[in-house]
Amino acid sequence: MSLKKKLGLGIASAALGISLVGGGTFAYFNDVEVNNSSFAAGTLDINVKGNDAANAIIDVTNIKPGDTMTRNFKLNNIGSLNVSKVLLTSSYTVSDAKGNNAGADLGEHIQVQFLINKDKRTEVVHETTLKELSRTDVTDRDLLGWILGGEPDGLRAGTSDDLIVKFKFIDNDRDQNVFQGDSLKLKWTFDAKQTAGEER
Repeated sequence: MSLKKKLGLGIASAALGISLVGGGTFAYFNDVEVNNSSFAAGTLDINVKGNDAANAIIDVTNIKPGDTMTRNFKLNNIGSLNVSKVLLTSSYTVSDAKGNNAGADLGEHIQVQFLINKDKRTEVVHETTLKELSRTDVTDRDLLGWILGGEPDGLRAGTSDDLIVKFKFIDNDRDQNVFQGDSLKLKWTFDAKQTAGEER
């Protein structure tokens, strides 16, 4: 290759290198601003306070047909969000002391009344039996709907409601001896639901 060609090729290579280096460095105006935002979810948190040391709503022995037992308990919203509904799920197990119940269900003989104090008197707002309340397909289980009449605000954050429940061992005027010595363990689960979403 001639010196002239070599020199021309060298100049072309140098020009190409300079254009590659300088090509990415052109001048322009620029402004960068960073904004930090955040989302923090609220909390749904309720608790139930019964009257005895174990916080049980009811713990009673030696009951007989015709007995009634009225208990107060407190539903507390200790979360940061309002609660629109509190769905009550009920379940129980019966211990058959003599093994002679023959299909009879003690839960069918325990009446449950949810009460409110209104104008200095007690009023029944919902009545059922433990057996009916504990059916898996029950949909009408909203405590706040029963007690508060379905108020849209429900149970506001940081507030509580005093609830009254009355249990009755139904005396059906028949022989109920199969239940002598039996016991019933009751489990209530309270499921709080949020209020509707809103523009924030």
